[in-house]
Amino acid sequence: MCQSILQSTAFFSFLLYIDQDLAQETCTGGCRCCGGRLHRACYSRKPRGAQCPLNPAYCQRFSFCCAICRRRTTPYSVRFLGRRVYLGVVVTLACALCVGLSGRRVAALGERFRVPLRTLQRWRRWWLEDFVQTSFWRGRRALFLPPVEEGRLPESLYCRFQAADESRRWGLLLRFLTPLTTRTANTSGEGH
Repeated sequence: MCQSILQSTAFFSFLLYIDQDLAQETCTGGCRCCGGRLHRACYSRKPRGAQCPLNPAYCQRFSFCCAICRRRTTPYSVRFLGRRVYLGVVVTLACALCVGLSGRRVAALGERFRVPLRTLQRWRRWWLEDFVQTSFWRGRRALFLPPVEEGRLPESLYCRFQAADESRRWGLLLRFLTPLTTRTANTSGEGH
């Protein structure tokens, strides 16, 4: 599990392609409430954490607005983990690398990722306390046998995804987590 993925323009282009596909699928489906046509209504974002130049499309979170009832529909995303400013892969990778480290080493890891220590600690608490309580995780943890070691999340979850290369493996993990990326999917705001 190497942070070199954060320096890969090809990896971030791959994630953008997946998000575009998810957005197209959502738009084609129409409004969940009234079936009306959806119009583009993207959010501006200032994504943090990538260590390479990002496509300008990364400055937008795809979203739509119904032409009839005006309700917003935001599709799932592999780039963003809820409303967090840092990219989803950064949140996941940094926390996975923290597993088993001393406080001093976690601080050094935060510096390497350019993430404040308090933010990194907050993310770890989210994985270890909040994430395991979400209905999403309670409903899907049974898919993994033997069970995922919750005290080592997200590292233990990452290890369950098998792929030919690291980019695909991260793509699978981030795709698995997409139901947590929008309030539309989580009426109680579990992804935030």
